[in-house]
Amino acid sequence: MGMSREPLGMDELAEHWTVLDDERGLVLEKRGGPQQIGFALLLKFYTRHGRFPRGRAEFPGEVVEFVARQIKVSGAEFGLYDWTGRTIERHCGQIRAHLGFRECSIADADKVTVWLAANVAHAERSADRVREELLKRLREEFIEPPSADRVTRMVRSALYNAEENWFRAVWSRVPEGARGWAWLGWVPPALGRPLVWSTTGRARLVRSRCCRWSSRCRGT
Repeated sequence: MGMSREPLGMDELAEHWTVLDDERGLVLEKRGGPQQIGFALLLKFYTRHGRFPRGRAEFPGEVVEFVARQIKVSGAEFGLYDWTGRTIERHCGQIRAHLGFRECSIADADKVTVWLAANVAHAERSADRVREELLKRLREEFIEPPSADRVTRMVRSALYNAEENWFRAVWSRVPEGARGWAWLGWVPPALGRPLVWSTTGRARLVRSRCCRWSSRCRGT
């Protein structure tokens, strides 16, 4: 059995789920209770998380009732909100426009992945931490996160590119006289052993705290 969830307190409800004056007009212009409560919850969820929910299950009951009371509709109306079709697509577009967000384009994804490799993944090798920074960056840029699969691909790409960039940077600093040995997977003891032979046929540099030579190359 899963662990029970603690209900949200009034302070958290008020901070994140209060329908503001400039939002109320957008909500009340919708026709019917289901559309009003559905739009209001989508809007507050997006404001809170920077993405749209995947379904009703992401809304605790106390959140639904708290928002419903503010716009004077029954919380039960949320069960009638249509999660497919043109209505929710139109609502999502209006919410993005209101908050200044845009959908993530291919160009956006490429740009953010390059930034991630250069500014995060070069030092942080945990995929979960890199993913956190990716989502944070997207929010700062007012870009809606793409699908979970695409986010995973962006994280993997950033980690790979950061590692490759580091390998190339350190390899460029290997003394010319040592490169011939390095290609064979061995370097003179005076230089330590920062290189190993890879299955791709290239010399790869190993991150190792005990390798003084490698640390000097990284400027540490």
